[in-house]
Amino acid sequence: MTINQTALKGRFKLLLFLMVLLVFSACRTRKNTNVNTTAARAAVVMSQLKSKPLYRFINDWTGVRYRLGGLDKRGIDCSGFALLLQKNIYGNELPRRSSDQAAVIRTKSMGQLKEGDLIFFSFGGRAVDHVGIYLKDNFFVHASTTRGVIVDDLSIPAYQKAMVKAGSIKN
Repeated sequence: MTINQTALKGRFKLLLFLMVLLVFSACRTRKNTNVNTTAARAAVVMSQLKSKPLYRFINDWTGVRYRLGGLDKRGIDCSGFALLLQKNIYGNELPRRSSDQAAVIRTKSMGQLKEGDLIFFSFGGRAVDHVGIYLKDNFFVHASTTRGVIVDDLSIPAYQKAMVKAGSIKN
């Protein structure tokens, strides 16, 4: 065997070793995967909803961007989303504005909330200026001004601080 053949054989072995190493490193499982993220917990909550039409409605609207005064897939605001959800899923009529929606609910404590109940917030002072729909286990769906329609965690301090009222529609 010549020196060139020996060198070539050594390079081939090195290349083969590197390829095997690459394959095994690409197939290994990720470490430190946090399955307890908000998104993972939100997915579990969604899968446990009692109302399958509610599940489908939320999935259909998730990601639609926020647009003040919007009522369609080109953009929707929080009160428009609550209005459409209540009408399409529960057959309930609601006023258009979140402050007016807050006036037509029977107040409940957080521990009494059920799937489909409304939650009202005041981010800009004392008046109600945001609404979401309670799902379960401290999660709710709403049209966020920055993230569009999204399932969110009520235990986030900003929501806890801004929440002013929650309950079901008076019948």
